[in-house]
Amino acid sequence: MDTSKVEQLLARIADALDRIAPPARISADMDGADAFVWHADGARLEAVAKVNRVDISLLKGVERQRDQLYDNTKRFADGLPANNVLLWGARGTGKSSLVKAVHAQICAERKRAVALVEIHREDIPSLPKLLGHVRQTDRRIVIFCDDLSFDGQDAAYKSLKAVLDGGIEGRPDNVVFYATSNRRHLMPRDMIENERSTAINPAEAVEEKVSLSDRFGLWLGFHNADQDTYFAMIEGYAQRYGFGVPVEELRRQANEWSVTRGARSGRVAWQFVVDLAGRLGKRID
Repeated sequence: MDTSKVEQLLARIADALDRIAPPARISADMDGADAFVWHADGARLEAVAKVNRVDISLLKGVERQRDQLYDNTKRFADGLPANNVLLWGARGTGKSSLVKAVHAQICAERKRAVALVEIHREDIPSLPKLLGHVRQTDRRIVIFCDDLSFDGQDAAYKSLKAVLDGGIEGRPDNVVFYATSNRRHLMPRDMIENERSTAINPAEAVEEKVSLSDRFGLWLGFHNADQDTYFAMIEGYAQRYGFGVPVEELRRQANEWSVTRGARSGRVAWQFVVDLAGRLGKRID
């Protein structure tokens, strides 16, 4: 075979390989934004131009949790030791809203102080890859997972335990992990009981799973709001957006809304505000 035919054949092979090769990974510049989403499929970070969050002044009934989370995040932003944080408790009580609000407050006080990187629950097994990615930057990073929990034979919790413990490489000094969950131990009681009944050594099996939450140095509990706190949430939103509804009427409608929902929480309060704003023809951007 002459040289020209060999070169043509090699060129065709190279073209074919280019067509079937996966696209090059493109990640956002870590200094170009304050918030990112991690995409395990493609192992890349995507910058978030506008974060969906509530102003920290509008979060009522969580003052103690707010102060503790702010202090921990501020120390981390200042280069001081800080804990991984588990925010647990009833649904709709402001756990994820508080994480995003505190992050916004820290960044408002000092530009680019901390980057918030969200990882989805189903992408937890890719967490070591994410750490390898952010290890290359000097920027302080809060990795955030919303609604974290584990069920059945899900073994992803082992990946998380290794990351929180640091593994052989150690957790990067520029990273802390924040997670929200409805469960204090991240696993349902029936899953823990099943381990106890089927394991050769029940105590050890239960300890392995329950100990996951022990890797978080700071636990913040959230509970449903009482009526006064619920009304304070509603009135704060009403004042911020200029609804102009008398307080007694506002409370009457808010109370009726909470009864139909069967709960009083930050989420229920916000849903009422959205409904009221729509009826009043008001924007709440």
